[in-house]
Amino acid sequence: MLVDANNVRRSVWPNVSGEELVERCQVWAQARGHEVVVLFDGAVSADDQIAERAAQLRADGRPFWLVTSDRGLRARAEAGAERVIGGGTFVRELLGTRT
Repeated sequence: MLVDANNVRRSVWPNVSGEELVERCQVWAQARGHEVVVLFDGAVSADDQIAERAAQLRADGRPFWLVTSDRGLRARAEAGAERVIGGGTFVRELLGTRT
């Protein structure tokens, strides 16, 4: 699972902190038997990192999920994804709320 961290954490108000997002993603993934990679912007943009990792997973024939509401990133990275989940939907699930 590739998670666009800033997109997801800013999908609710108040925003979820980066630390809380990582912790909740890890708990969520472990409970479901998934691997999760939570990517933040840094020296390289999270979008670029996600697109690169998605391309590698696709090339290796490995299944992955993409978590983002960013349409541009979806256009770049969703090919081959088993599932694409919007940031708001995912963060509300992490927080245990559904609105």
